[in-house]
Amino acid sequence: MMNYSNRGEKIRELIETLEHRKLEAIQFTFKQVSKNFTEVFKKLVPTGRGSLVMKVAPDEQDVNPDRANADPFTGVGIKVSFTGGDGDMREMNQLSGGQKSLVALALIFAIQKCDPAPFYLFDEIDQALDAQHRKAIANMIHELSTSAQFITTTFRPELLEHAHKFYGVKFRNKVSHVECVTQDEARDFVEDSATHA
Repeated sequence: MMNYSNRGEKIRELIETLEHRKLEAIQFTFKQVSKNFTEVFKKLVPTGRGSLVMKVAPDEQDVNPDRANADPFTGVGIKVSFTGGDGDMREMNQLSGGQKSLVALALIFAIQKCDPAPFYLFDEIDQALDAQHRKAIANMIHELSTSAQFITTTFRPELLEHAHKFYGVKFRNKVSHVECVTQDEARDFVEDSATHA
């Protein structure tokens, strides 16, 4: 005859072990992404500072012994300063559109450094950025392009500097046509777009 109480205890032990491993994996991954985010943000904003923080549920601030294996984390927060001062640290909801774009890209690049995907498709990621930050993004994409392929669309010149291939999309007879173009043709196109905007 089987002892069901022993079986139940073994199942509880397995659940506790799996919960513990899950928590360790989350904390390990968070530490990696957090470290990368701080480094990437510093490259994108040399005068700034950024960090990721684990959010904990308000009722989990004090350790509850009855819920030792429960996951206390509710999410990840981002705090950044574009001037580097401690008193100037802001959360995402306090940032401008361009600042939010830059922070989001820093997070994507930080994750990419941990677990690169084979390619990324970015559609006008530089639209809300000023020239200085567009250049920083272009340099970061160039740096990371050794381990992944980046496909970007843009109407700005900075992303063209390190690109290897250029395509233009033309609209003729109500049909879009994609053509391979030279870097100079691509540069002329974005410069014409900038003067007509």
